[in-house]
Amino acid sequence: MNKLQLHGFNNLTKSLSFNIYDICYAPAEQQQAYIEYIDEAYNADRLTQILKDVAEIIGAQVLNIAHQDYDPQGASVTMLISEEDILPPSTMNSQAPGPLPETVLVHLDKSHITVHTYPESHPDNGISTFRADIDVSTCGRISPLKALNYLIHSFESDVVTMDYRVRGFTRDISGKKHYIDHNITSIQDYIAKDTQDSYQMIDVNIYQENIFHTKMMLKETELENYLFEKESNLSVTQKAEIEKKLQKEVTEIFYGHNYRKKKIKIDEKSF
Repeated sequence: MNKLQLHGFNNLTKSLSFNIYDICYAPAEQQQAYIEYIDEAYNADRLTQILKDVAEIIGAQVLNIAHQDYDPQGASVTMLISEEDILPPSTMNSQAPGPLPETVLVHLDKSHITVHTYPESHPDNGISTFRADIDVSTCGRISPLKALNYLIHSFESDVVTMDYRVRGFTRDISGKKHYIDHNITSIQDYIAKDTQDSYQMIDVNIYQENIFHTKMMLKETELENYLFEKESNLSVTQKAEIEKKLQKEVTEIFYGHNYRKKKIKIDEKSF
């Protein structure tokens, strides 16, 4: 790959918004167990470590961290980061899955990484849906998509939505503006094959605007992974009803629509 000769600093801003949905069945008598699960799996300390790992993957130096747990559940973490030394350009924006946090790959300039969590429960049917929103925003040559593979493996996700946007422009030494500095056809190119095989995935991309969107929905599920009691304690009818509720929740989130049974109005005159 030929190195682009720039006039000054690379002013492109690359932003990744990564949202996961973790769905569980927890009726009123099991809500305390659900809250304890959320506090353990998604507390501020664990989320902070995940963001530190993301910073390591993209080669960032952590400048400041602010984090907070909430009562009864939920947490937020904000991290300010700055650049480190740059490795060869060929590793920066290649369309390939990024690593787990084992090596420092590249750099970004002063920017930020944030995570916010949003636990909520259905008022009467026992479905609880936990959402985590992570934003990785970088300036310069590195794309935050290199951290995507690690992020997906860091959460138990039934539905994942990802938005990637390149904004602004940078100039080369001749004065020509460049609105993107790497080739990209789909966010899916940055996701490991085993993950792609496990999820149903769709893209909505606007190439001329450098906007890329991918949604993922888990293909196969096991009921015991969604329960806070032993599956053997449930009858066949109860299992079927819970599975129906869980599938409805996952499908609605994935497609962004509420699905309700159609009410059929009967005309008494027809009898």
